[in-house]
Amino acid sequence: MIVEPRPSGDRPSARAGNRRSAAGPGRASRSAPVDDAEQLLASLIALDSTNPSLVPGGAGESAVAGLVAERLQRAGLAVRAWEALPGRQSVLGVLKGAGRGRSLLICSHLDVVGADAACFEPAVRDGRMYGRGTCDMKGGLAAAILAACELAADPARLQGDVLIAGVIDEEWLSAGALDLVARLADRRVRVDGAILPEPTGLDLVIEHGGFAWWNVESIGVEAAGDDPDHGVDAIALLGGVLTGLLELDSELASRPAKPYGRPCIHASTIAGGTQLPAYPGACEVGIERCLVPGETVAQAEGELEQVLARAAALDPRLKTQLRRVVGREALSLDRSEAVISELAAATATHLGTAPVIRGDMGWMDSGILVDGGIPCVAFGPTGAGEHTADEWVDLESVRTCASVLADTARSFCR
Repeated sequence: MIVEPRPSGDRPSARAGNRRSAAGPGRASRSAPVDDAEQLLASLIALDSTNPSLVPGGAGESAVAGLVAERLQRAGLAVRAWEALPGRQSVLGVLKGAGRGRSLLICSHLDVVGADAACFEPAVRDGRMYGRGTCDMKGGLAAAILAACELAADPARLQGDVLIAGVIDEEWLSAGALDLVARLADRRVRVDGAILPEPTGLDLVIEHGGFAWWNVESIGVEAAGDDPDHGVDAIALLGGVLTGLLELDSELASRPAKPYGRPCIHASTIAGGTQLPAYPGACEVGIERCLVPGETVAQAEGELEQVLARAAALDPRLKTQLRRVVGREALSLDRSEAVISELAAATATHLGTAPVIRGDMGWMDSGILVDGGIPCVAFGPTGAGEHTADEWVDLESVRTCASVLADTARSFCR
């Protein structure tokens, strides 16, 4: 899940706002059916799967993919692992049904953002497991494996296939999800619905925001610092662009918002110049635009181009180049999708009340699956602190999530 860093501590994140504790009164849950959630999750956390696209030299996902493959194969699934990118493995396990029902994909990402070594030493306190990836999203991955183990113990109840996937690179460009969708399409594998067990507090997330990243390069003329007749200050000339971003964000704030967030834009990074006694010949600013359903990446890029044009009109010396790094559209599912109704019914059985169905600002791999023609809803355990040293997940919610996933598969794959 792509999120903004938040302060450390146990204060619930924005994603956990108004969620009920998964271990609270009246919350019915069967214990983990085959494997112990705590032991499994600890094994997953202890394997560093830092995304090397974010942290040069990061461990990558292959070790975790190997553990997932081993657990699924031991349970009786047909398993395949492959390099979605060089040296970085994704994995897919298939539990075959009788061949007459709908097929369900449960897809998790294997990568995590960078952390100190201590964050890969899982610790349990007050029913929570702490460590890098506990919440985002190895807690959900563990729940998917546990659900697969439960289903494999009684496969006769499945008419359709259940697919359990672990993919690389969600924290950067979602290369793993893109690769998985392409492979399924190439092999004509029918997938009728999908669940993404990201941390949702056992709520159903059926829409989420999109985002786009750009780099804007300002092109100046490098010259000695005492040569204003020839030097063109690439850094200072970006001032009009930065002011324009602030003005655009104010305008975005006046537009209709969602209950979970509003459209926004901001400068993320800036770099330029080579030395103090010289005019900088180049400067680059990184920009992020967060979208809500109803907006498009193309629309957002057009608005940014207008910002650049207005800044250039103020000072003709400003020369810029705009390069899009990545763009992901916002997602909004039709509530009539069968995967939503079946998941909601199974969740209600375990919670003892109707589940919350809502949206979330953070972008997820569900957007890739939906773009590939696979209706996908996010549903996962309770936790907080994603991308911080205090990341945690509630262990009982992992067990509940596993049971809900298994029951959803039984009802959906019929």
